[in-house]
Amino acid sequence: MMEKNNLLAGRRALVTGGGSGIGKSIVKALAAAGAWVAVTDKNGDAAAAVAKEVGKDAISMPLDVTDAAATAQVFDKVIEEFGGLDIVCANAGVSTMNKTIDLTEAEWDFNMNINAKGVFLTNQAAVRRWLASNSQGVIVNTASLAGKIGAPLLAHYSASKFAVVGFTQALAREVGKNGIRVNCVCPGFVRTGMQEREIEWEGKLRGMTPAAVREEYISLTPLGRIQEAEDVADIVVFLASDLARFLTGEAINASGGVLMD
Repeated sequence: MMEKNNLLAGRRALVTGGGSGIGKSIVKALAAAGAWVAVTDKNGDAAAAVAKEVGKDAISMPLDVTDAAATAQVFDKVIEEFGGLDIVCANAGVSTMNKTIDLTEAEWDFNMNINAKGVFLTNQAAVRRWLASNSQGVIVNTASLAGKIGAPLLAHYSASKFAVVGFTQALAREVGKNGIRVNCVCPGFVRTGMQEREIEWEGKLRGMTPAAVREEYISLTPLGRIQEAEDVADIVVFLASDLARFLTGEAINASGGVLMD
């Protein structure tokens, strides 16, 4: 059992992309803050493993966030299981890396469908159910530093994450009057399996070793280290809590100072 605090005691949360990386850390942080958590991921086995690790306060379900019907069904199942839903963390995301002139339509569609469309469908499913039941809730979307600054070799990924930031702001303006808050986090260079793949890709595309790429990331970070997934997860917990009760439409830089604005 994980030691808990009471920041989110009794809250019911759903996390997409919760089977690994930042999503896994978000699940653990929400549970440690007292929430019941539904762990969803396209890899259902990974989601189940995380839920088992968390313990009795977590359930798991497979979910492809690009499938509107499947997303609706999962939301209904979670609400039935938990008796309601208070927090949604739309975190599922992917990346590939290429020069823009070499990008394929398949790469573009892959990034946009999961990173942008997935956030749209997840947020829409949550808001529809909260409005229908006259309930309030909190959404925290995972954007990126690349959603604030166009990143070379990641034009398609940047486009998808800029979309997350814009969508978050627009939805927040629409539903604020209903007591629904919508924010997003913009992580920087986070140590995950995704980053390990990106370091390899970037090294090949730029003629650098992976170690040199990683050192460059650190040199760009004023706090002087690679970011950990837990650094992002703790900010998500804050945004989901009543401590952030007057924040909505924000895209919080969670980058160790890489971007300051």
